[in-house]
Amino acid sequence: MAEFDFATELAAARQTFQTISDALNPEKLKARVAELSQQAAAPDLWNDQDHAQEVTSQLSAAQAQLRRVTEMAQRLDDVETLDQLGHDLDDPDSVKQASDDLAQIRKDLAEMEINTLLDGEYDERQAVVTIRSGAGGVDATDFAQMLERMYLRWAERHGVKTKVLDTSYSEEGGIKSCTFQVNEPYAYGKLSVEGGTHRLVRISPFDNQGRRQTSFAAVEVIPLVAATDHIEIPDKDIRVDTFQASGPGGQGVNTTYSAVRITHLPTGIVVSMQDERSQIQNRAAAMQILESRLLVLKREEERKQRKELAGDIKASWGDQMRSYVLHPYQMVKDLRTGYETSNTAAVFDGDIDAFIDAGIRWRHQEKMKEEAQEQE
Repeated sequence: MAEFDFATELAAARQTFQTISDALNPEKLKARVAELSQQAAAPDLWNDQDHAQEVTSQLSAAQAQLRRVTEMAQRLDDVETLDQLGHDLDDPDSVKQASDDLAQIRKDLAEMEINTLLDGEYDERQAVVTIRSGAGGVDATDFAQMLERMYLRWAERHGVKTKVLDTSYSEEGGIKSCTFQVNEPYAYGKLSVEGGTHRLVRISPFDNQGRRQTSFAAVEVIPLVAATDHIEIPDKDIRVDTFQASGPGGQGVNTTYSAVRITHLPTGIVVSMQDERSQIQNRAAAMQILESRLLVLKREEERKQRKELAGDIKASWGDQMRSYVLHPYQMVKDLRTGYETSNTAAVFDGDIDAFIDAGIRWRHQEKMKEEAQEQE
């Protein structure tokens, strides 16, 4: 193993930090914080709770970014001072502490660098995630529920609030589909790289002969609409159906028709909602998700993008983006980035940051390639 060269590592860390600082633009961040603070101080802010929550959420995110940049600059100065003092005083403990601190700084800089790559049009939005079971029968519905837990555990690990909006349970076990909202700035930018077909290979717990089974599930991630998006949906373009909300095994079954299903007739998009207590609340929530999906379609048409933001995900052979193999060996591998790990239990428990980071870097590289080809 190569010897740790403090001076070289520090120089590399400062160079990385400068690139991050240039991208984040601390002066611009300060102006943004000041603007949002002024909006947050308005006496009538909470007259519109949705707008108020958006303002306070954006303010919190901007303040956190500015704080990270400021603190990182100080940490780099402090670790350099500690190393110099250690050598001046011939104190090996201080020298070692400086090396350990610098190693942690390099890790934290890598995380900060990822955040600078979240510069897409929708990346700063909250996210709506839909998981659907695909080919594979009851194994697929069970896999879909495993993925739901994986993403909810990821959010829990990061202290991110989520809200399950709709779940369709399978009679045999697992779920046919679920939709949940991730209420955190830049949730879409991070989770959008998780969109696609996921494949599971394992010995089926539902096969009494213990045979290996391959099953699929589709993950769709869309940005939540903002008040400024102005997506008009004429009443004639939608069909609204109401039904009784239900839970697994008869749990939580309502006696009123509070659940709502909205079908957008021109596109065939269907959104179901049963989380709220009243039909009016469920209809409002369903309309917001429908607007989010129509926003994605609208922007795609305007830019004539070949690559869809949400995508037409088939959840079957030939189009998977990630494989989860539990037999005959243990491995989770992303087929786009090549990142893999044998710790499958940790992945299903929400430890997917490395996959998300690799996906963000891969997406950025693909974007750079496309821009270079357009300039040729």
